[in-house]
Amino acid sequence: MRSVKVEQGYITPSKVVCVGRNYAEHISELENEVPDNMVIFIKPNAAIGVQLLAFHQEGLHYETELCFLYRQGKFCAVAVGLDLTKRALQSKLKTQGLPWERAKAFSGSALFSDFISIDFIDQELTVALDINGTRRQTGSVAMMLHSPQEILKEILSFIDLEDGDIVMTGTPAGVGEIVTGDHFKAQVLLAGETLISIDWQAR
Repeated sequence: MRSVKVEQGYITPSKVVCVGRNYAEHISELENEVPDNMVIFIKPNAAIGVQLLAFHQEGLHYETELCFLYRQGKFCAVAVGLDLTKRALQSKLKTQGLPWERAKAFSGSALFSDFISIDFIDQELTVALDINGTRRQTGSVAMMLHSPQEILKEILSFIDLEDGDIVMTGTPAGVGEIVTGDHFKAQVLLAGETLISIDWQAR
């Protein structure tokens, strides 16, 4: 079982619950429709990785997300994460009306920074991604179609969350293909201050 770092210790999530199509501009860039209901899918514990891969059976795309750790009925910590996606396969599966797991839930498809504890979720909490020094993605809680509180309520309406489970809240516009050798710098920001920063080198 794979673990993530939370403050000074480690925790092993039973699963990672992901929200799709939660930023309007990202929906537009992929030419998707705004869904009537919240889009939710699950990555298993085996999806948690440590290396940023550019290829896994096909070329991969990055999606940067605000991620929250669940404990005792609420979100208690935040991190920045990358949802790695087999975009060509996902498009094919969507066209056929089939589930996305093969394109989203493969081993190593979820990367996370360390989690830091939070008392509440500020509307200005923001995720940002720079690739080779150029800003590619930025999105705040205020920009989400569904707030973290709404997401948690919806998830708990049909599935139990275990303490330590992770929720990925969707990606803002600016997703793209990962290129071997690219330098990724992902951050969680609040009121212009950096709360979390992590670097990955694409392999």
